[in-house]
Amino acid sequence: MSPPKENVSLLFKLYCLTVMTLVAATYTVALRYTRTVGAELYFSTTAVCITEVIKLFLSVGILARESGSLARLITSLKENVFGSPKELLKLSVPSLVYAVQNNMAFVALSNLDAAVYQVTYQLKIPCTALCTVLMLNRTLSKLQWFSVFMLCGGVILVQWKPAQATKVQVEQNPWLGFGAITIAVLCSGFAGVYFEKVLKSSDTSLWVRNIQMYLSGIVVTLVGVYMSDGAQVLEKGFFYGYTCFVWLVIFLASVGGLYTSVVVKYTDNIMKGFSAAAAIVLSTVASVVLFGLQISKCLFAIRFDCMCPLPCQQTVCSSYQSNHTYVFNSFEFSCFYLGLLRDC
Repeated sequence: MSPPKENVSLLFKLYCLTVMTLVAATYTVALRYTRTVGAELYFSTTAVCITEVIKLFLSVGILARESGSLARLITSLKENVFGSPKELLKLSVPSLVYAVQNNMAFVALSNLDAAVYQVTYQLKIPCTALCTVLMLNRTLSKLQWFSVFMLCGGVILVQWKPAQATKVQVEQNPWLGFGAITIAVLCSGFAGVYFEKVLKSSDTSLWVRNIQMYLSGIVVTLVGVYMSDGAQVLEKGFFYGYTCFVWLVIFLASVGGLYTSVVVKYTDNIMKGFSAAAAIVLSTVASVVLFGLQISKCLFAIRFDCMCPLPCQQTVCSSYQSNHTYVFNSFEFSCFYLGLLRDC
């Protein structure tokens, strides 16, 4: 006897939550490790390019399964991809922006602690909210705007940490890291809302849209490789400095990119909020163990301050939001935060 549909749906949502949390946390820590440990530093531009290629092949494979036959797959690709240059051009915009975002993430994690990066990167939430208001003509409630300012305050405070907080083997520039993460945040907000707008403008399959975007992304990232590291790549090789950990980062980035689409489609926003919050906690713990991050009660409380708005804000930053605001969950986080803050 098959289980009820509701039980299957619940189990699937729990599965999605778990995978999203683990992928996000593992990717951040692994990327941080590959950019701060080891003498032969690989080219981040080539890693971003390979990520786009892998995501393209994975999307084609999923579309093939969705189509049901090779003939239908070929027909779909001819009609929606190769036969629609205008659509390819339309999807080249987020491809270009995402390519910039991914490269900025490498720069940021080369100069920031993984936990600080993870928290600061949550600025993409208010940025996405602002883009949603401007580009999709939506309105935000007072509680949602309050959560934006609450998050920004936590991000500002988290930058006030002791010098030499981590043990790394390369020279770092925190200001360069924060500048890079700012660009990445702006790119994330704009590209996400733009892609949402494109998705909602037609009934085209999500995987077809992904293929269109990744084809453009490969071209954009190849240009980036040539412009940024062309001479060094010709001298040392495209895969210079690649290790098993670098390939792990590329794999996580590829799966994470596709899984985001699946999570947006099949789960609700409160689960996404808890996933982002849990990823912050996991990457913080991992940074303490792997990189010697010094974390105090105040810094721990600030991290929860940054996590508090997530359940509220996720309701407006996604294409598939509900009409409910999760005040109770945010309140629970706030109470725990205030209790920690008294001990600082």
